Parts: sequence; structure tokens; C-alpha cells
Amino acid sequence: MLDFQALLLGIPALLLAISVHEFAHGYAAYLLGDPTAKYQGRLTLNPLAHLDPIGAIMLLVFRFGWAKPVQINPAYFKNRKQGTLIVSLAGPLSNIIMAWLFYNLWRIIPYYLPTATLARTTYLFLYINVQYNLGLAAFNLLPIPPLDGSKVVASVLPPKWEYTFLRLSMYGPFLLMLLLWTGMAQRMLNPVFNTLARLISRLSF
Repeated sequence: MLDFQALLLGIPALLLAISVHEFAHGYAAYLLGDPTAKYQGRLTLNPLAHLDPIGAIMLLVFRFGWAKPVQINPAYFKNRKQGTLIVSLAGPLSNIIMAWLFYNLWRIIPYYLPTATLARTTYLFLYINVQYNLGLAAFNLLPIPPLDGSKVVASVLPPKWEYTFLRLSMYGPFLLMLLLWTGMAQRMLNPVFNTLARLISRLSF
């Protein structure tokens, strides 16, 4: 019963996490002068605009996954590297902030609800939101193309190394699938996830 309830509660939590993540990418790019996301209808919290079916299933089942990437055009940025860095970090950072908010709600709200059933359901829903947001942030911070972490790495590399890294990035999706298939992605993900979890815990109210 608990697993079925967790699955049902996980669906809105998942949709919220991916919508906030991709909206943050698009809005950061828009603020830096790139209208691409706006023209493509991605400056919205409507999950239908951001949903990647496979990534959503991964997030729902395994607590890590991805959404449909927001396209950007760095040519609009005054500083290409700096703009790319800001936009790339905006998505994971938005999920970390969401996880922090839900974590604080999780620690406080259930204890003030009138019934035990409502308190348990709310407790579980808030906990799932923390897990999904941390999972989405942690997974996207891995430095493997096409994840956000790879764009962060590319934006801080010297031009020569950046060029080499970008050339190798075409193999990133294959590497990512291999890591997912062998379970290595989970091993890489756990330290990042645990670090973020400790961070929001220490910064909580």
C-alpha cells in the first residue's frame, strides 16, 4: 500500500521537479539575452513542455533522471563562457533550493496537521519531493554529456581543452547509457546526492 501511495504521490512531485529545473535553465538564458527558450515555449512550469518520457520514468522509479533539455544559443550572451556556466547551474540550483524548501516543510508541517493519516501522507509527499529534487540535481551535476555538469566543466576549461572536451562529448550519451546499464552511474551519483542532502540539512531552519 505504501509503495502504491508513494508512486501516486511521486507523479506530481516528479512533474514539479522537472518543470522547475528546465524553467530555471530557460529563464536564466532569457535574462542573459537569449530568447530561444521563450520562442520554443519553454518559459513555463507546464510539465508537458519539459517532459522526457524515459528520463521521467527513471526519476520516478530510481530517484534520478532527466527532462527534455532546454536549447540555448550562447551567441546571445555577452560573455559566452560565463553565460553558459550560469545557465547550466541554474537547473540543478533550482532543484537544490526546492529540496531545501520541501525539507524544511517536511520537518515542520506534518506535526501540526489534525489527523495521523493526513500527517503521514503529507510527510511522505514532502519527503518524496526532497528526494526527487536532490536526485535530479545530483544526476545533472555529473560531468557527462549531455548533462548540465558537462557544460559546467566545458565553461571553465581553457579554449584548447574546451575544444577537445566538446569533441569528445559526442560519445557522452553512449558513456551515460553504459554507466546506467552497469550501475556505475548510481555509484557516482551517491556521493553527490549525499553531499547535497547534508548541505540542505545543515542549512535548514
